[in-house]
Amino acid sequence: MQAIRSILVVVDPVQPDGPALKRARLIASVTQSHLHLLACQKGDDLLTSLEDLAAELREEGYSSSCRQAWHDSLQGTIIAEQQAEGCGLVVKQHLPDSPLKKALLTPDDWKLLRHCPAPVLLVKNTLPWAGRNILAAVDVGNSDIEHRSLHASIVSHAYDIAGLTHGQLHVISAHPSPMLSAADPTFQLSETIEARYREACKAFQAEYGVDDEHLHIEEGPADVLIPRTAHQLEAAVTVIGTVARSGFSGALIGNTAEVVLDALESDVLVLKPDDIVAHLEELAAKV
Repeated sequence: MQAIRSILVVVDPVQPDGPALKRARLIASVTQSHLHLLACQKGDDLLTSLEDLAAELREEGYSSSCRQAWHDSLQGTIIAEQQAEGCGLVVKQHLPDSPLKKALLTPDDWKLLRHCPAPVLLVKNTLPWAGRNILAAVDVGNSDIEHRSLHASIVSHAYDIAGLTHGQLHVISAHPSPMLSAADPTFQLSETIEARYREACKAFQAEYGVDDEHLHIEEGPADVLIPRTAHQLEAAVTVIGTVARSGFSGALIGNTAEVVLDALESDVLVLKPDDIVAHLEELAAKV
């Protein structure tokens, strides 16, 4: 988070100075990042108000710029601008789609999370972050290099946000239910499964100073446990990651991140492993 030099803020044409910009300003006030305001709309009818807003930010001491653009789709416009400006973070307000619309069409924010090379912060409410809990969701059951790198990034970003907001960092990892048919006896008893997951979390605890009180190892599906734990903790931000599915062309976000997006009450920061980021940047360069 501290390494972010430029933030792309997707502004709402109806309310340019909305929740997304407020979150971006908070982050930029600590990281000294440049704020690049983007209005995804055809024409130039918003440009004057955008320029006025960017000027106000500069008067407040922020480095800022702005642009109004449209490239065939919302996510395409955002990604094109993120690549052109070299932004290390995209901040956008999330407005949930109706169940009917989601059943018929892939939501725009899902598309953005799937294809954007940069981390994406989706702002879901206007509550202040100060002094509140930050939740990092990891899957310690996957210990391959790709997941370990992603886990480290998730916890690191969550730790940075907790420092930014003077909040407490919590870590959650869901583990599977016992399976009597499992070949490995470890997965036949709930107690041994939890013990194995807690053992795997010790590295996180040692590196980031997360004690047992702030570590949540629970049995059940992650898409249920993550929103429930975030609600119980009244988390300000939930940090989650995604790894590409195999067998699909391109890089796609994991189902968990998509499912929990609307279920979470907190803001959501979504991260990707370095190899997926590199692949998405290659795809974006070809457009």
